[in-house]
Amino acid sequence: MAKIEVLTGTGAAAYGAKLARVEVVPAYPITPQSATVEYIASMIADGELDAEYVEVESENTAMSICQGASLAGCRVFTATSSVGLAYMHSPVWHAASLRLPIVMAIANRAIGIASLWCDHSDAIELRDTGWMQFYAENNQEILDTIIQAYRIAEDKRVLLPAMVNFDGFYLSHLADSLEIPDQEAVDKFLPRYKPEHVYLDPERPIRYGGLATPQDFTEYRYKQHEAQENAKTVITEVGEGYGKAFGRKYGLLDEYRSKDAEAVLVTMGSMTGTARAVVDKLRAEGKAIGLVKLRTFRPFPAEVLRSLLAGKRSVGVVERSISAGSWGPAFPEVRAALYDLPERPVVLDFVVGLGGRDVRLEDVENAARKTYEAVERRLEEKTDWIQVRL
Repeated sequence: MAKIEVLTGTGAAAYGAKLARVEVVPAYPITPQSATVEYIASMIADGELDAEYVEVESENTAMSICQGASLAGCRVFTATSSVGLAYMHSPVWHAASLRLPIVMAIANRAIGIASLWCDHSDAIELRDTGWMQFYAENNQEILDTIIQAYRIAEDKRVLLPAMVNFDGFYLSHLADSLEIPDQEAVDKFLPRYKPEHVYLDPERPIRYGGLATPQDFTEYRYKQHEAQENAKTVITEVGEGYGKAFGRKYGLLDEYRSKDAEAVLVTMGSMTGTARAVVDKLRAEGKAIGLVKLRTFRPFPAEVLRSLLAGKRSVGVVERSISAGSWGPAFPEVRAALYDLPERPVVLDFVVGLGGRDVRLEDVENAARKTYEAVERRLEEKTDWIQVRL
């Protein structure tokens, strides 16, 4: 039977990997992710998980070993953050090019100016690699998404690696009560990994990852793109199946009080809980405002988002990242998804919580009130920085 435990986000990620019966875990510590691989090391040492734990000298090597183990037919897991993710940059691209169903947990942490705290810039900068990207709102969603990610990644229609992202410190280090599914039920939902082809065989030596010539490269990228498009269907199917099996249904995105709304906030990650409280407050004032949580950033759920936001008057994208010299990364994606609507809503961009600064109720309320103001009068579509001290 399922049981209730109190776990940090890093513990939830490790438990998800355990329930998925991962077989190889290349591990290198980095704040705020370190506890994920430490939990797994303890699970293996205590006989709770039958897996090969590989201590490596760097994140680059960790992802390289992930590739080799996946090519040999193993279910593979690793975890990292920030500059660790940057250090494995080259093999991250390579893993997607080889179409390997690796799952990696990322405790999101700012990158660039030295910072240990949360924003989404570490994962967002890898949005074009071919990896699927999921963003969890809470610790329960971390665990559930790790399990689902394997079934999605290993589906023949997809065969792409997946990043499961969760906010550093806000989720990674804070504990919450969550339901741990029964192992037998997880085994039924996610059977042992049996790839159609085991690519690495000592009896048939072969080299992978060689040079891609111009005659073939476009087709490789096209097939990756096609797999991302296929993943939209698979993510929806798997999320519905997970709901039937465990009572928690997931999809490409989640909506809250948005069906009758005139204005809608769009969020990612742990700030979504704060945004729900703000929506409730403004609803009590008679303002028809709702919320959409982007659960997947790659593949980007443009069609579902467009259907959900058609007929709205204004949309406010609240995000924990900035593409310097442009917009917040989610804003142009949302704007493009809505571009061809007959009556496109005003789309506003709000950047908040960079480098781990708290995303307070008043910050999200500021964004929400400006978004609702755009229902009555068209505001300039620009990036609005919240909490900037100049």
